[in-house]
Amino acid sequence: MSTNRTKGAHPHPITELCKEGSRLYTTALRAGRVSRADTEAAPCLLELALLHPDPDDPTWLRPVPPAVALAQRLHPIEREITEHRRLSVQLADAFEPFMALGMQTTTTSDSITVLEGGERINAALNLATAQCQTELLTVQPSDRVSERSLLRSLERDKPLIERGVKVRSLYQHTARYNPEKLSYVARLSDGKVEYRTIDELVERLIICDETVAFIPARDDHQVALELRHPGLVRYLVKVFEYLWDRAVPMSAGTPYGAATDGITEIQHSIAKLLVEGHVDEAIARRLGMNVRTCRAHIAKLASALGSGSRAQLGYLIAQSGILEQEH
Repeated sequence: MSTNRTKGAHPHPITELCKEGSRLYTTALRAGRVSRADTEAAPCLLELALLHPDPDDPTWLRPVPPAVALAQRLHPIEREITEHRRLSVQLADAFEPFMALGMQTTTTSDSITVLEGGERINAALNLATAQCQTELLTVQPSDRVSERSLLRSLERDKPLIERGVKVRSLYQHTARYNPEKLSYVARLSDGKVEYRTIDELVERLIICDETVAFIPARDDHQVALELRHPGLVRYLVKVFEYLWDRAVPMSAGTPYGAATDGITEIQHSIAKLLVEGHVDEAIARRLGMNVRTCRAHIAKLASALGSGSRAQLGYLIAQSGILEQEH
């Protein structure tokens, strides 16, 4: 092997030796020395100062006692730890005058934090879920969620499930026809999580341990509110439970089957929103589907009721009594 091998050509962490380095260091400790030529295959021994030249014969190398070598490696680490401790004390001293004031002036604004930007929102969510010990509740409207977002949710949920945290998530019925969501559910549906769907959800909601909640504050989801006010969080938990009791377990199969009147569950939901005066785009957004799919359902609803126009459809829906039926 070439003897002009440059330093750094045999890299590895300072906390371990390569197999050849371990063997040669063991040999040197037992025999008291090792040939310099033999160490060419493991230059890390010299880089980590585990061997030093024999003062009587430089063609040989003698081992540095393990206790001495360990102390040499630990010294810079301990020095760094000491420096961090010193900085921690300085920070504590700097904030100490304000701590008493902060305890005396607890207001509603202290319980509401505005999070701007996706990075800060995700950092706050990651911290809250990492501290979650009992239960995570989530509301996830719309099926138009990218695979990347679903994988990020999976990565966030998995450690929770592994440490025994209960997870309950609400989606819209349209999630049942989203392959990405179904794959996501299948990867976690081992009894430790519950998924249900409902026809209509308004906005996203995440609640950890009934102590902290996150809601969007802008339509583009680039601003969110972190809520820690007990009254607000308690109210949002009640909203979640209200929706949860009316939702259908994901394992129960599709809720879109046609009723005896030939109108499906989703078409009943569309009919209700049509009568309330919502336009196609608003209906699609609230039910978590694209506008084309929404209009296709409206066309089927019109056909089932024998409507020839949009104006007549609203009248026929009101006259048919379908909105008074239980679905």
